[in-house]
Amino acid sequence: MTLPPSVTLAEDPAGYPILIIEHASATGRIALNGAHVTDWIPEGHDPVLYMSAEAVMEVGKPIRGGIPVCWPWFGPHPADSSKPAHGFVRQMLWEVDAARETETAVEIVLKLSDSAATKAFWPQAFSTRLHVHMGATLQVTLQAANTGTTAWSMTGALHTYLNVEDVRKVSIHGLHGTQYVEGRLSPDKRPQHGTIAIDQEVDRMYVSDATVIVHDPLWKRELVIEKAGSLATVVWNPWIEKSKRLADLPDEAYPEFLCIEAANAGEDVVTVQPGQEHLLMQRIEVRKL
Repeated sequence: MTLPPSVTLAEDPAGYPILIIEHASATGRIALNGAHVTDWIPEGHDPVLYMSAEAVMEVGKPIRGGIPVCWPWFGPHPADSSKPAHGFVRQMLWEVDAARETETAVEIVLKLSDSAATKAFWPQAFSTRLHVHMGATLQVTLQAANTGTTAWSMTGALHTYLNVEDVRKVSIHGLHGTQYVEGRLSPDKRPQHGTIAIDQEVDRMYVSDATVIVHDPLWKRELVIEKAGSLATVVWNPWIEKSKRLADLPDEAYPEFLCIEAANAGEDVVTVQPGQEHLLMQRIEVRKL
């Protein structure tokens, strides 16, 4: 495939294919391993996505940071703990299906379909495409189609890591009046009152399809996170002790990021009929304060 002038395919590190985007509106990187957007820097702004300094950039290994694609299950496999957490597509090589540029953005489509390798993890027939629109805004859409003859069910997420100056200083808006489950504490739903502050480990799944705004006073910006095709929003930060247990995350890195994830998870399990598809979308915009 011929790539547009603003997109280069490189191996960085050797044997690890990366799409490098250098456009007037934004720069960024997309690893073909996992169809993983690792970097997005819109013109005139600081980096928006967080990448761990100890992320493993190796084919077949998930990446800590950026936007991991979790599919066709979210979290541990519901029946087999030996299967990879958050599904298998984030550790497989995807192919470039389309690439073009306009005056305002670069648009990339990556694809992955069922094969002998995928059926070792999941027996279903499927075709997935990740559509990436990278410019002054970043929009990522996971298109999951059922190419078989029987219905199947899926969960998943766009597990977005956002750069913040200090997670202890940000406030999260847009989830007031919703309910959430704090997975590590209790399966019971709790009401959310007001904005969210991070002052401890947080692993919450909110029942919501609303836009979320991350107010970062130290970096003098807001990150506006819209979504579609999702009735669950995950808010996550590992805090101190869990960070020490994650081998691919520096022990003291937890203040530098916040995960706001567009998810199909919890009660939001999606059933896709033969010949049908599901779209999960997340769009990020940066506003200066």
